[in-house]
Amino acid sequence: MLNKVLKLFFQNKAIILLILTGTICWSLTMVKSGWRYHYGLGFWGPNGRDGVWHIALAESLAKGSFEMPIFAGEKIKNYHIGFNLILAGINKITKIPVLNLYFQILPPIIALLIGIFTYRLVFLWHKSKLQAFWATFFVYFGGSLGWLVTFLRERKFDGESMFWSQQSISTLVNPPFALSLLLLLAGLVYLIKYRERKKLFDFILSVLFFVLIVNIKVYTILGLGALLMAGIFEIIKNKRLELIKVFGVSFIFAIIMFLPLSKSSANLINFKPFWFVETLMGFQDKFYWPRFYSAMMNYRLGNIWFKAIPAYLIAFIIFLIGNLSTRILAFILAFRWVRNFRKLTYVEVFLISLIVAGIVIPTLFIQAGTPWNTIQFFYYSLIFLGIMAGIYLGEWSEKKGGKVLIFLIGLITLITSMATLYYHYLPSRPPAKISNEELEALQFLSKQKKGIVLLYPFDKYAAKLAENNPPRPLYLYDETAYVAAFSKQPVFLEDTINLNITGYNWQERLVQVNEFLKSTDSTKAKDFLVNNHISYIYWTSNKKAEFDDKQLGLIKIFGNSQVNIFKVDFQP
Repeated sequence: MLNKVLKLFFQNKAIILLILTGTICWSLTMVKSGWRYHYGLGFWGPNGRDGVWHIALAESLAKGSFEMPIFAGEKIKNYHIGFNLILAGINKITKIPVLNLYFQILPPIIALLIGIFTYRLVFLWHKSKLQAFWATFFVYFGGSLGWLVTFLRERKFDGESMFWSQQSISTLVNPPFALSLLLLLAGLVYLIKYRERKKLFDFILSVLFFVLIVNIKVYTILGLGALLMAGIFEIIKNKRLELIKVFGVSFIFAIIMFLPLSKSSANLINFKPFWFVETLMGFQDKFYWPRFYSAMMNYRLGNIWFKAIPAYLIAFIIFLIGNLSTRILAFILAFRWVRNFRKLTYVEVFLISLIVAGIVIPTLFIQAGTPWNTIQFFYYSLIFLGIMAGIYLGEWSEKKGGKVLIFLIGLITLITSMATLYYHYLPSRPPAKISNEELEALQFLSKQKKGIVLLYPFDKYAAKLAENNPPRPLYLYDETAYVAAFSKQPVFLEDTINLNITGYNWQERLVQVNEFLKSTDSTKAKDFLVNNHISYIYWTSNKKAEFDDKQLGLIKIFGNSQVNIFKVDFQP
C-alpha cells in the first residue's frame, strides 16, 4: 500500500505540499511545549494541563504501575489508557523521554499519517485526486466562525472554540483523539479494501483498527456504531456479510478490552438535553447572547413551548453553523445522498451514522463533573463533515470550475487555523511554565525511593492574582498533574479536574489535607501523615502547615528559592 500511496503523491505535488503544510501547522500546537527555555519548561495552549496529565499517566505506566498517579493508592478507572500505554511502551523500548515523545516526536508522525489516510480513503472511495485533495484540506484546516464574531466584537481574529467545539488546528493537543482519528481512517481504508478484495490481511487490519479505537478514545464508540449500521445496510441491500463480520469480531474484542477499566463509566453520563446550546448563549467566553439566553430559559421554565421550541432550534442552528463554517457544504452532499437513497453505499451509511450520532449525543447528554467533555463526540462529526465538504467542493470544481469562489471558500476556511496559531501557539512567551528551580526539585524527587507525595492544594485566588503575569508557574496556572508527571512519584491528591472526569471521590481527601494544614494538634497532624503513608511533602513558595517540620517529624531533603521538600520520618 505504501508504494501505491507514494506513487500517487509523486504524481500530484499539490497533495504533497498540502500534507506537509498541514503537518507543520498542526505540529506547531505541540512542538514548542516541553522544551527548556531560559525560564524553564514552557507550555502553550492547553498543554500545561492536558499534556501534563498524559505525561503523568505515561510515566506511571512506564514503571509497570496501574496506580492513579494523582490519587495515590487507587487504580486507574473509567479512563482508556491506550494512547498512554503506547507512549509508555515506546519510552521503554527506545529510552526516548516521555516528554519529547509526547510533544516533539509523535505529533508530526500522527499528523502526517492522518493526511495520508484521509487522501487514500477518499481516493479509494471516489477515485478523484481533486476530491481527495479538498477533503484532506478540510481535515487539516476546517474551522469555525468564531473569528467572525470576535472580529465584529473586538476587531481581532480569534475564537476557535467560541461555539464550544475545538477545530481541526487543535487536533494534536488531544493526542488520544488524534490517534483514534488516524485509526478510524485506517480502519475505513482497510474495510473498503476487504470488501473489494476479500483478503484476510485486509480483514485483520480493519478489525485491529476498529478494536483499538474504542480503547484509545471511548468517544470513537461512534465508529463501531456506524460500522454496525453500515453492516446491516449491506445485508439488507446487497446480501453481503463482509462488514457485519468485521463489526462482530471488532465488537467482541473491543468489549473485552474496554470493560476492565470502565465498570462504572456509565454513571458518568447524565441526560441533560441542550446544555451546550444553552451555555453557548449564556457563557461569556462562548457566543454569549444574554437576552436570547434569558428568553429561551424563561420560555422553557414557564412551559411556553410554542416559543421555547423555535428559540432552542435557533440556538442549535447557531451552534451547528458556527462550528461548521464552510463545512456546511457537506449538507448539500448529504441531502443528495438521502434524495438518491437507492444509490446509497455502505460508506455513505457509515459516515451519515457517525455524523448524526456525533451531533445527537452531546445535544442530549453531558458528563458528570465535567459536562463539556461530551463535546468530544462532536469532534468526529466535524472531521467527517469536513471530508464530505471537500468531496463536494472537489466535485464542484471538476464540473463547474469557479476558481474565485473556491479560492474564497479556502481562504475563509483557513482563518481559524491561522488565527489560533498566531494568538495561542506562535507567541514567544507561553502562558505557563515550570521554572528551573522547580525542575531541579522535581528531578531530585524523581531520584528518591518511591513514596506518596503531599502537595498544597491548588489556590484559585493566588492563581487569579497571577493571571496577568505570564508565564505562570503551573501551580498558579490551573489544576494540573505536574508534580506526578515530573517527579514520577504518586501524589496523594492532584489535578481534581481529571479526578472529576474519571469519577473519583477526591473531595474527602481534600477535606483531610485542609484539616492537616490548619490543624493545631500535632498528634492528629502526624497521624494524618502516617495513616496515609505520606513519604514526601512538596512545598512551593511559602506554603506550609501550621506546625514546623521538626514538630511533624519531617526531615528537609531539598531546598532552593522556590521549593522545599521534606521526607516524613515514620519512626515513633
